[in-house]
Amino acid sequence: MEWGVTLPHLGRVGTRDGLTSFASEVDRLGFASGWASDHVCWPAELVSKYPYSDDGSFPAPPKTGWLDPIGTLLFVAAVTENLRLGFSVLILPYRPPVETAKRLATIDVLSNGRLILGVGVGWMREEAEVLGMPWDRRGKRSDEQLEVFRTLFAEDDPSFDGEFYSFPAVGFEPKPVQDPVPVWVGGNTAAAYRRVARHGHGFHAAFETLDDVAAGWSQVGDACDAVGRDRSEITLSLRYYLDPASAMKPAVSVAGSTEQMIDMVGQVAETGVTHFVLDPVARGGIEGRLDALRAFMADVAPHFS
Repeated sequence: MEWGVTLPHLGRVGTRDGLTSFASEVDRLGFASGWASDHVCWPAELVSKYPYSDDGSFPAPPKTGWLDPIGTLLFVAAVTENLRLGFSVLILPYRPPVETAKRLATIDVLSNGRLILGVGVGWMREEAEVLGMPWDRRGKRSDEQLEVFRTLFAEDDPSFDGEFYSFPAVGFEPKPVQDPVPVWVGGNTAAAYRRVARHGHGFHAAFETLDDVAAGWSQVGDACDAVGRDRSEITLSLRYYLDPASAMKPAVSVAGSTEQMIDMVGQVAETGVTHFVLDPVARGGIEGRLDALRAFMADVAPHFS
């Protein structure tokens, strides 16, 4: 099992000092990856339903501090040496693809090849509208964005002529260090599973029950079969809370005593997850979260090496 961790880029802990101390310590502890989530702004009143809460409510109030995920990963690249840098997830319909590709290539170059391009199509129509970006057919637009990225990253004189995006032959340098940049697809719909099969190197699930993760992973397999893809080529990753005080929803948390955590991680491993991203929930700010992660790496992680 590889271990990832959600970076502290939300709320009061999302500061220069907080990110520096947190990222450098999890790098030292041996975590494989650090992850940032994507929101730019959102109205005080939403009609769109958040897909990962029971009642559809979005847990972050409108004035929650939320650092930009691209900027966050660029910053963390500079204060770490080994930590891979992932999006959980980057919402493709929020940004124009050529500009986004430049920023992604920059992360990969400046991190010496540590980017994981976690992608999704989003759920908050109102946010896209504030950003002046189209919401209709966003799945097809996102698929075409991934084709734009691949073209810009791989071809010497890239050009593109698609349904939604087009540009003449351009110079696009530097290319990412990684060839290809790994794409990990998030989502829990049939379209997302097909996107994994067509474009993905990983399937990134988040805050879903293990039954739902297993069902989604099975559908990823079906989608791979349909396009002649071997599912063994694809990484299954999962993001859950690390919650020693058992404050969060138990079904999507690694919580409680060491023995309870070992049992839960064992169940996660049985679903096929090989990259487990922990979202630490603990009192005491940055140091409280780091204490929870240190205890996990000392007491739980060695059982799954």
